[in-house]
Amino acid sequence: MVVPGLDAVRDQAEGLIARSIPLLPGPLTRTLAGAPVRIDGQQLHPQVQLALRLERLAGGSELLGVPEARVRRRREARIFAGPRIEVERVEELELPGPTAPIPTRLYVPVEISRPAPLVVYYHGGGHVIGDLETHDQPCRFFAREAGALVLAVDYRLAPEHRFPAAVDDAFAAFVTAHSEAGRLGADPERVAVAGDSAGGNLAAAVCRLAVAAGGAVPIFQTLIYPVTDYSAKRRSYELFGEGFFLTAEEMDWYRDHYFATTEDRTDPRASPILAPDLTDLPPAHVVSAGFDPLRDEAEDYAERLRASGVPITLRRERDLVHGFINAVGLGGRAREATAEIAAAIRTGLAAATLSAAPG
Repeated sequence: MVVPGLDAVRDQAEGLIARSIPLLPGPLTRTLAGAPVRIDGQQLHPQVQLALRLERLAGGSELLGVPEARVRRRREARIFAGPRIEVERVEELELPGPTAPIPTRLYVPVEISRPAPLVVYYHGGGHVIGDLETHDQPCRFFAREAGALVLAVDYRLAPEHRFPAAVDDAFAAFVTAHSEAGRLGADPERVAVAGDSAGGNLAAAVCRLAVAAGGAVPIFQTLIYPVTDYSAKRRSYELFGEGFFLTAEEMDWYRDHYFATTEDRTDPRASPILAPDLTDLPPAHVVSAGFDPLRDEAEDYAERLRASGVPITLRRERDLVHGFINAVGLGGRAREATAEIAAAIRTGLAAATLSAAPG
């Protein structure tokens, strides 16, 4: 029996529960979450442990078809969004793409000086799910807390558009954003890139493509628990491949939808860690989550950047799971960690600007 409005009521109820987690007293959170989870010298934060327990009770971890998975991802975003983070305004824009216009969304924070720094942002979702709506709250937060314009890019998704369509869109969006920075109210000398998960993968690819093209290069890159190697699985897949939001099985599902051939997985545009040369890339801030199958490849990529002479900061959020920036609106530990990322973006933009200044 279908009850009109039942899904909306359920979403509201689950959203209320999610918002209550950071407000609970510590001892009660621990009691509801269960015994501490300790793996590889790390302990899962009790707020995260309780959220994962509630997700399992709600039956939200099974693999679905692509349309259903996209619907569920948007629903999860609504549940974990929390109160809307306010900015001065949000503009819907289209940028020219390789085959069709690319939808984007420009976030303008309150009282920002012009021309302002600009962060071109690529959302996560395994190159298959995710969109401007699923990452609306993190983009609002980064705009406000980093003191920058944020341009979110709605690149083409697989399996309708397999690799390298997303990469092509990501690079085209950066090139246009840089060339039209003045129209956006941005400083063309202060254009950075950022992204989470699959979006971090795209941000890394854009930096390499920009250097190779010999044109404009992002002044800074922020890679949040990025996919950096589709060709191999590291130890973190064994440790955290089940039970910590993102699973190894889901990563296989994303990979199989994203690539048309096995050979594509080793293309440096898809697996940036396999690039023979990482020199001359812009300074980077790389963030990993402790309980994440992607932890080790994110950190390995950071070390490869360091070894290549790229200025790099690496931050492991030891007690968190993949996807924590999408819970920024709830407060608590996820917001604290996301605030650190925003501070790193602000600092990175300022430092890169100073180093690029003449004399």
